[in-house]
Amino acid sequence: MEWHILGSFGGSSPTCRMTSFLINGELALDAGSITQALPLDAQRRIRQIVLTHSHLDHTASIPFLVENTFGEQREALEILLTPQVLHTVKMHLFNNDTWPDFTRIPNDMLPAVRLTQVEPRTTFTAGGLRLTSVPVRHTVPTHGYLVEDEGGAVLFTSDTGPTQEVWDLANRTPNLKAVIVEVSFPSRMQAVADVSLHLTPTTLAAELAKLKRDVAVHLYHLKPAYVDELRQELAATRFPHPVEELRQGDTYTF
Repeated sequence: MEWHILGSFGGSSPTCRMTSFLINGELALDAGSITQALPLDAQRRIRQIVLTHSHLDHTASIPFLVENTFGEQREALEILLTPQVLHTVKMHLFNNDTWPDFTRIPNDMLPAVRLTQVEPRTTFTAGGLRLTSVPVRHTVPTHGYLVEDEGGAVLFTSDTGPTQEVWDLANRTPNLKAVIVEVSFPSRMQAVADVSLHLTPTTLAAELAKLKRDVAVHLYHLKPAYVDELRQELAATRFPHPVEELRQGDTYTF
């Protein structure tokens, strides 16, 4: 299973692209920066997008991906999302105000975009992979995803504050190879992290104590304004498991 890290940050700057992963060249997990990171021919290969939640740093490139590939003779781009996220995307993204409603363009029978509802805590297939959605604690309805193939599994927590169910899923997955977990703010901003339901190095350490598996732990979602400070604090913090920041632009094989 190959994960191309298109964007690994919790915001946007010239050197920090927003969260998006391309798995095996065809399936996108979140869509913060697809069009900023990929050339047009690679964008055209994407057939499905799985969204963890509705925040812009995970969805911002969807309208431009649709625009870049619209008019070509191909099946609709399928976006898979839980019921609450589906409602938000229909109301605030493809609403003919923020962006044309490509779920009805060029017509209802042959749209450019198809929204497919997936239920929480269920397993479904996308891009030849098995994905299981698991609720996490964030300011909007958010789900992490366990992504599996015959060789192993990777757990992506998405954006979350302190939570439990996602770690229970990790601990009972026998073929787990890696966990990708967020850390957003330095610990001096703990109050901000608590209100926004994000993690700091302090709360990340407590979360990783819940992980009972000896697997690789990768970090994402550092806020651009605090990247240098966060990296220094992360390097100085003792964690229950070794951690490594995802390298934007790299491809990982799990």
